[in-house]
Amino acid sequence: QVQLVESGGGLVQAGGSLRLSCAASGRTFSSYAMGWFRQAPGKEREFVAAISWSGVSTYYADSVKGRFTISRDNAKNTVYLQMNSLKPEDTAVYYCAATTRWGTGLRNYDYWGQGTQVTVSS
Repeated sequence: QVQLVESGGGLVQAGGSLRLSCAASGRTFSSYAMGWFRQAPGKEREFVAAISWSGVSTYYADSVKGRFTISRDNAKNTVYLQMNSLKPEDTAVYYCAATTRWGTGLRNYDYWGQGTQVTVSS
């Protein structure tokens, strides 16, 4: 079992930055690939970024490539999402998730956090 708790969301102006954190419980955090997803009002949850268990491999949705960076610190059981050059269309609830597999599909992920709200004003 892995429990995930996101933090770092908030209100920011367009062009600004935020860093989200996701703290994981359990001693096997380094065994999981981690992902960030988001869900805007009235829309389906969508993939944002993923990072392998070692941190060597990362993958991004086209919509955030070049603006967002996913990273992890296995010693702290934490994964991060640095978000720069934020746009109003980035407004959503952001979720972190853990998987023993790899991929961008929601069904690949076994454990989910409760989410943190990110609002970008124009």
